[in-house]
Amino acid sequence: MADPLHAFSDRLIALKDFPVESWDPPYCGELPIRIARDGRWYYLDSPIGRERLVQLFSRILKREGDKYFLVSPAEKVGIHVDDAPFVAVHFEVEGQGAAQTLVFQTNVGDTVRLDAEHPLRVDTHPLTGQPSPYLRVRDGLWALLARPVYYQLVELAEESCRDGHTEWLVHSGGCAHCLGTEN
Repeated sequence: MADPLHAFSDRLIALKDFPVESWDPPYCGELPIRIARDGRWYYLDSPIGRERLVQLFSRILKREGDKYFLVSPAEKVGIHVDDAPFVAVHFEVEGQGAAQTLVFQTNVGDTVRLDAEHPLRVDTHPLTGQPSPYLRVRDGLWALLARPVYYQLVELAEESCRDGHTEWLVHSGGCAHCLGTEN
């Protein structure tokens, strides 16, 4: 017989679209939960090993300004996010050329199509010049692209000259997404 808790959590995870943006419960304080830059979730500085629990928490994650919360219809608790709450760990290419769409998978099981609603952004560290590429997942929540994923994306990029600058673009979802520029 299947474990009822696992069956229940599987049904909740399958929903994928909790209406967290419409929930405005009272703030109930902070929980000692942290999402590290590599996408690992921690409670009291110990890794949360139950993947289903992490997936469930990821579905009720909400961002307000620069703060992150786990929300339910009844309560809202703050958590700490080191960088981005998710990591894009894999992508596949559907189609070819300008008509192609890149479909990403996150560390918590989200599938995200790179398009106008889910664009890329690349931040550059002011001291090192190192790029940090991100993909919008939903409602102000972003995924940091894992380094191997970013390098695979760079392999697909096309060089384009515009206004005296060189840009590296990747096409997906009917849009050109810029990975970087050079003067």
